[in-house]
Amino acid sequence: MAREKTPAKVTLSFGQALGMIGPYAKAKVLEQIKSVAMIVAYLVLFQLVVLGLPMANALVVALGIGVVILGLAFFMEGLFLGLMPLGETCGVKLPQKTVLPVILLFAFILGVGATFAEPAIGVLKTAGSSVKAWDAPLLFLLLNKYSAYLVWSVGAGVGVAVLFGMLRFLYNWSLKPFIYALYTVGGAVSIWAYFEPNLIYITGLAWDCGGVTTGPVTVPLVLALGIGISRVASQGSEGGGGFGVVTLASAFPILAVMGLGLFFLTSVPKPMSDVEFCSPASREKARFLFADAAELSSYVLKNGSPEARRAFFAGDAKALDDYVAKLAGDEGAKVAAFGSGAAFEQWLLTSGSHEQRLRVYGSEEQVREKLRALSAVRPGGFDAAELLGRNTVASLQAIVPLSFFLIIVLLLVLRERIRRADEIALGIAFSVIGMSLFSIGIELGLSRLGAEIGTSLPTSFKVVEMSQQHELIRNFDPAIVSKAITAEGEVEEFFHRKTEDGYETLPYHPDNYDPRTGQYSFTPLRGPLFAGFFGILIVIFFGFMMGYGATLAEPALNALGVTVEELTVGTFKKSLLMQAVAIGVGVGIAFGVAKIIYDWPLIWMLVPPYAVLIWLTAISSEDFVNIGWDSAGVTTGPVTVPLVLAMGLGISSQVGSIEGFGILALASVWPILAVLLVGLYVTARRKAEVEEASQAA
Repeated sequence: MAREKTPAKVTLSFGQALGMIGPYAKAKVLEQIKSVAMIVAYLVLFQLVVLGLPMANALVVALGIGVVILGLAFFMEGLFLGLMPLGETCGVKLPQKTVLPVILLFAFILGVGATFAEPAIGVLKTAGSSVKAWDAPLLFLLLNKYSAYLVWSVGAGVGVAVLFGMLRFLYNWSLKPFIYALYTVGGAVSIWAYFEPNLIYITGLAWDCGGVTTGPVTVPLVLALGIGISRVASQGSEGGGGFGVVTLASAFPILAVMGLGLFFLTSVPKPMSDVEFCSPASREKARFLFADAAELSSYVLKNGSPEARRAFFAGDAKALDDYVAKLAGDEGAKVAAFGSGAAFEQWLLTSGSHEQRLRVYGSEEQVREKLRALSAVRPGGFDAAELLGRNTVASLQAIVPLSFFLIIVLLLVLRERIRRADEIALGIAFSVIGMSLFSIGIELGLSRLGAEIGTSLPTSFKVVEMSQQHELIRNFDPAIVSKAITAEGEVEEFFHRKTEDGYETLPYHPDNYDPRTGQYSFTPLRGPLFAGFFGILIVIFFGFMMGYGATLAEPALNALGVTVEELTVGTFKKSLLMQAVAIGVGVGIAFGVAKIIYDWPLIWMLVPPYAVLIWLTAISSEDFVNIGWDSAGVTTGPVTVPLVLAMGLGISSQVGSIEGFGILALASVWPILAVLLVGLYVTARRKAEVEEASQAA
């Protein structure tokens, strides 16, 4: 018999390789553009056209969105080339070559590792800057000092969820008992938390964490593992397609975060005013919220009112001024407290007292010179090297350990050879590059865009200070101020300023003028754009359309629709599922926006729909229960999560709400409700058609 010839190696030029890869890469980038473009265009057009406001730092935001698209393209390709094949191979081989405890341990570790690799998990860490320590001490603790504990608790919740998910596949357990138990317990704990001043503020965070976990890493990896195990457990059939585990991965983290809050509850102070929080009487428990006393001191300086700063030094203004002067002379202390000397100087010139400035700079002339230099600085810049380095390290820490874990299990536990190792390595590299770029894009683009639209939305129904347009007018002369009288007989002061387009009239407030520096501090006011309740309706409708459009653009929803149509043999159409989920998300985000505007307790907006869901689950078939509850997982994609969280926190900052969490939780419950209702309708219609056909026969 003739020996088989080894295929000759084909050598391609760089141009030929580029010609082959180019169209493929273009298609992948266009796919991500389609998923991002609709929601971004909607947000920008709403701000420009409806609210009539320019985009602050528009070039930086546009750059960030472009980086998000490129990062998603790399990340998703890396996921499909590297992590998912590893996960599915482990799912197929584990039941064949190991015992149950090993399978469960693997499932738990995979769930924890996938959570750390989720791009949106970093958004939770950055959300802490908007929460004040005295308003919600427990929430502040979890989002700042113990943000790592928060992520670990979420990861542990997902790990337990994947563990039970694998048990379901192996033993063919129903999802319904898990739903009854988990959401009944979660609801009961949340209702109890409503009556506890600290716990009430972590309820929204806990329920939102259930949405953050079901992102582009966890869902594909868990499904790949589940499909592999379910195929083996059901002798080669599809075994339910892996449905149901996403529901568990959303539910267990809720209980984990609430449990973490209960653990630290007795260690933190009650919510109080900033003056009371900063007083020596509250020092011991206030200190627990920070890494050390120096961090507490710097936090009070940066975020406390002038009264709170004095209260921190037992009402001694001289002791406060001495501390600021000492800080100014110690470069290391400035960096430790403010991050950099420039940040300390900016705080001193914008928030410090005139006496403190004189102590630091020595004379009125030097103070005026520093203020003039500060007013000439344009905000919005960023350190590209620091941004790239920080996010690259974070991506390596998230992706590499998870990849090594899967590879070690394959090589050492399962004794399997890694097929297409070059593709796996390339996929892992793409995942790291993609996650780094995506995280940078979130920071530069999506979070800024969401925060800006969130802070601008309330102009629809109330007067809002446009802090991003704050400016200093130098060499101001109060002699140019004029007076006018209103129809009610009130006297108002104003002045005219020359602009490139002519002259504009600005209100004058004496407190904003500093005669020692000759500068007038001016923050434009805007709103209300619409009269009465109509303005609030505009914002709520904005939330609905944002949720509806963003959900239809999610690639995962389209894939879910195709799967459901195949499983139901065409009875439950893909278009019907997509519309039901999108409308449900839109309704959920609309309710979430209303919750923040009116400061409604989240739990009373979650209990009624979940109570209905428990009943619908009891009367629905197992297939539709799995599909319906898992449909919430596709609503919280990598683009939607940072935008919605940033928007909610932005709205809360303008309407005086302490925290802006809960929108993701509401955006998750309503699509489940919509899908189960449509599923009951489809089942009833199918049953009626069968009966008609049997009668006709």
